[in-house]
Amino acid sequence: MIQGSIVALVTPMEESGAVDRNSLKKLVEYHIEQGTDAIVAVGTTGESATLDEDEHCGVIKLVVDYVGGRIPVIAGTGANSTTEAISLTRRAKEVGADACLIVTPYYNKPTQEGLYLHHKAIAEAVDIPQILYNVPGRTACDMLPETVGRLSHVRNIVGVKEATGDLSRVKKIRDLTGDDFAIYTGDDATSREFCLLGGNGTITVTGNVAPKLVHEMIMAAIKGDRETASAIDAKLAGLHKNLFIQSNPIPVKWAVAEMGLMGKGIRLPLTWLTEDCFGAVREAMRQAEVI
Repeated sequence: MIQGSIVALVTPMEESGAVDRNSLKKLVEYHIEQGTDAIVAVGTTGESATLDEDEHCGVIKLVVDYVGGRIPVIAGTGANSTTEAISLTRRAKEVGADACLIVTPYYNKPTQEGLYLHHKAIAEAVDIPQILYNVPGRTACDMLPETVGRLSHVRNIVGVKEATGDLSRVKKIRDLTGDDFAIYTGDDATSREFCLLGGNGTITVTGNVAPKLVHEMIMAAIKGDRETASAIDAKLAGLHKNLFIQSNPIPVKWAVAEMGLMGKGIRLPLTWLTEDCFGAVREAMRQAEVI
């Protein structure tokens, strides 16, 4: 089981919108050096919605190659089309991803039975460990704990990223799945408490900016060390809030660029962080002692 701080990696881009391979390699090395436990390549934070399929799979391959087996790479391969999700998941396996993170179908608003059949079909089509991803604030679709429980019986569905921020779901999902099923949070603001309650880690936006602190905080929480986790998380509180001052990944890409790790590239319809937000994000970075 992958545990700890799993960064939902930004995809660095040139100002033209082209993928910046050199900065991507720099980011991978930075995260390995800082103690990040695993990388999600081309998730929501990696702008999966605006990369075409070849670019999407190309970035996954680059991350796998740059990591070189040092930490696990989880590929974001969800789609609102089951056939497209199967294709992306198959290609991620071919380029060497260790697992796939598969978001619930967005916009379509399927029933719970539809969600079950969608994820079951992907799991049966591609033999790679798969992590469910529930983020109703983005998808307008909420996968209920009971559906997660049903899907946990599919052999290669090994975990869930639960991004509702509802801490009561940790116990509900654990009771319905068992100890060998990974439960990750996708909500940075509640990640400390989530892991103190028995979660296995976080798939984090904040970890792009303060990877060492997020790793240390999450590992303390997993071990049940509330005092240490709380002290570290106090330094991260500003990032948890202000990295969402505009739509993710707008603020986090600005912050990573401010750290000198990549340039100022983002794809429409997303735009660069507006100047009136610079101060708030910069102050959060100072609080976390990353600048």
